[in-house]
Amino acid sequence: MIIPVRCFGCGKPVSHLWEQFKQRVASGENQKKVLDELGLERMCCRSVFLGQVDTLELVSKFKKS
Repeated sequence: MIIPVRCFGCGKPVSHLWEQFKQRVASGENQKKVLDELGLERMCCRSVFLGQVDTLELVSKFKKS
């Protein structure tokens, strides 16, 4: 799934925060702390990030037939 430009629930722009969130979590920071510092306070915005599965690289390996 590709990260949406805006939150599905409230419409807040969230796509510009994805790379920073992904890098900080990969470096070992707590997800809750990172979401709080990025300003994602509503549950709908948090669910966009926590429910994200980065499958774009996996899908791009397969050829279109």
